[in-house]
Amino acid sequence: MSTIEVGKKAPDFKLPASNGETVKLSDYRGKKVVLYFYPKDNTPTCTQQACDFRDAYPAMVDSNTVVLGISPDPVKSHEKFIGKQSLPFLLLSDENHKVCEKYGVWQMKKLYGREYMGVVRSTFLINEKGKLVREWRGVKIKGHVQQVADEAAKL
Repeated sequence: MSTIEVGKKAPDFKLPASNGETVKLSDYRGKKVVLYFYPKDNTPTCTQQACDFRDAYPAMVDSNTVVLGISPDPVKSHEKFIGKQSLPFLLLSDENHKVCEKYGVWQMKKLYGREYMGVVRSTFLINEKGKLVREWRGVKIKGHVQQVADEAAKL
């Protein structure tokens, strides 16, 4: 279950990344981190979200902010998604959904009357010291990335 709380240290993790390396959250101390969890590569809403983050990326870099996307998809899927959408940030693979569980985004979902476990689209803003300063859960895409970029710039 979720072990995350605004104002507390964000749980560290280690996951395989789309660049072939293993990434730890603690690798980014000294930078702000936007950690966004999404259900699946190459689906319409997830693609829109990734492209919104891509388009906002220069402003994020200007405010010393790193963007990391996490889904249960394998690294190979992430590599294709990045190539197809020209994403300038890393996507991390959480195939066993351990990090999703740590952040409380692996939940029961319902679609067309069918219940299943999956990722609830969520974004977390972590400051330079590794403390969670803001969270958005059950994200709706329209305007979301701009709101996240604005919050990161204010820190």
